[in-house]
Amino acid sequence: MELIHKKTNIDFIGMRKYTFAFSGSLIILSILSFIFVGLNLGIDFAGGILIQLRFPAPVKIQDIRSMAAPLGYGELVIQEFGSSEEVIVRVVERRIEGDMVQSELVAKLTQALQPLAANGKIEVRRVEYVGPQVGKELTWKGLMAVFYSLFAILAYVGWRFEFRFALGAVIALFHDVVITVGFFSFTHREFTLVVVAAVLTIIGYSINDTIVVFDRIRETMKRLKKQPLPIIINAAVNETLSRTIITSLTVVLVLLSLLLVGGEVIRDFSLALFIGVVIGTYSSIFVASPIVILLEKRGAPSSPPLVEKKHV
Repeated sequence: MELIHKKTNIDFIGMRKYTFAFSGSLIILSILSFIFVGLNLGIDFAGGILIQLRFPAPVKIQDIRSMAAPLGYGELVIQEFGSSEEVIVRVVERRIEGDMVQSELVAKLTQALQPLAANGKIEVRRVEYVGPQVGKELTWKGLMAVFYSLFAILAYVGWRFEFRFALGAVIALFHDVVITVGFFSFTHREFTLVVVAAVLTIIGYSINDTIVVFDRIRETMKRLKKQPLPIIINAAVNETLSRTIITSLTVVLVLLSLLLVGGEVIRDFSLALFIGVVIGTYSSIFVASPIVILLEKRGAPSSPPLVEKKHV
């Protein structure tokens, strides 16, 4: 199936100054956001106790905050969860340990908020607790999972293609991860293990897209041996453009459906994937291949003429 019936001849490499400037701006904004805003770490990383409550009628966050403050559990993170009747209260109190103390906290909280229930009952829908030490371990393991993924991809693409292609692919993936996580920092959305899982999924999706383009570049290099690399890359990207658009559009439509009707539980996961797929599609066309050109011009580790390697 072809979405674009007419053969395109778009000069993607010629646009690299503009696309590099665009990508560089997004990365700088993301880094500035990390420095000045930081990540709104969820209970998975920050530790504490999370309580999901459902009220019989809409409630105001400020009312919940003022009525819970006298309990003396420090600063509470309170936010709506899908509707104004349902809220999540996160208590980052280091002294909370053990089932008994947690049950006591939940009982005190629901009792304090009872006047907001308008003669109804407050339903406790979820209680989760993560200790500070576990949070630190999860943070470290999450970072390591992303690092090992990028390293494995660097090794695989370097073995399957050439080092300059591997470097281009990993830089493009790093670009996707930084911008996606930067969005969560900039919007101050909660960064949880679910989002880390989405980031790892983005890495897998984006490298698949990039490998398809690289494969076509390798085939085109054998066909157009005497042509300069920019012309070869442009030809390869144009030939795979229809496939790239159809694949990404299909995935984006599914993710949009999940965002709109999938519910609050998977909203952050769907949102991270949506941003990652859009950015990953853009980077596989406008970032990964142009970086190969850049490395070629700057005399990156020299490579033998690109011929298909035989693997068992």
